[in-house]
Amino acid sequence: MNVGWIGLGHMGDPMTTNLVKAGHQVKGFDLSEPATAAAAEHGVTVVGSIAEAVDGADVVFTMLPAGSHAKAVITGDDGVLANAPKTAVVIDSSTIDIDTARELHTTAEAAGFAFLDAPVSGGVSGAAAGTLTFMVGGEPEILERVREVIEVMAGRIFHCGGPGNGQAAKITNNMMLAICLQATCEGAVLAERLGLDSATFQQLATVSSGDSWALRTWYPIPGVVETAAVNRDFADGFSTALLRKDLGLALQAGESTGTDVSFAAGVAKRLDTLVERGLSERDCSILVTLLQDGVDSESARKGVDG
Repeated sequence: MNVGWIGLGHMGDPMTTNLVKAGHQVKGFDLSEPATAAAAEHGVTVVGSIAEAVDGADVVFTMLPAGSHAKAVITGDDGVLANAPKTAVVIDSSTIDIDTARELHTTAEAAGFAFLDAPVSGGVSGAAAGTLTFMVGGEPEILERVREVIEVMAGRIFHCGGPGNGQAAKITNNMMLAICLQATCEGAVLAERLGLDSATFQQLATVSSGDSWALRTWYPIPGVVETAAVNRDFADGFSTALLRKDLGLALQAGESTGTDVSFAAGVAKRLDTLVERGLSERDCSILVTLLQDGVDSESARKGVDG
């Protein structure tokens, strides 16, 4: 298929690379010169505008930092809906708030486009391996039209229901990830201080009741798990700023539904501490440094204790 792609960052680059390897024609656009340079090296036809990226596209993906970006790119005067063929399926794989996702469905459909909200889970390593989990909201028949393309990037595809339900699933999932990551950091530091070998402990925990995706993939002690950002000084990966944004969406959803999400609030406070330290662009597993430095702020404790 002809694929238009907007957003060639940490996730967009490996995802488009896999599409190119599978034989799809990908035209990509991003405002970042380093991002476009990397994408070009991986076979993406880099273009200078959204209009050029979506020209002649069978499917258009957006992978952007926040709802405001997705809305501007998709619905703006020079955006996707103004330039893509009406036959194109538009898929937003950003992680954004549910209300904006549902608004995008409504706007796209009014303009005559098929639309899906389809955020992903699995991180940069999953994007590179083509094993991402896609959480899809929208009409099932639209999903079937583009399943062939999504499967190139996915290990699993879940149809979560109607408009916005993909985002609802992603926000809830990432809230759980944040809590599990904090638990993994606490366990890793405690195990080390108790004199346990980190590699041995991590291996036994993965086959015991303490297991989690964060434990298996992001264990925050150097040299234990190859995919962990701690091995590259927390560069790249899933940034602290993005996880904080996702937790903000989860806290918002908790408030609107009357759900107690106090553990998520506690992690959000710790992420705020990292942001205040100027570490917003570092991988979120840098949470471990707050424990290693002995920082357990009063505000973070209040976030858990209420």
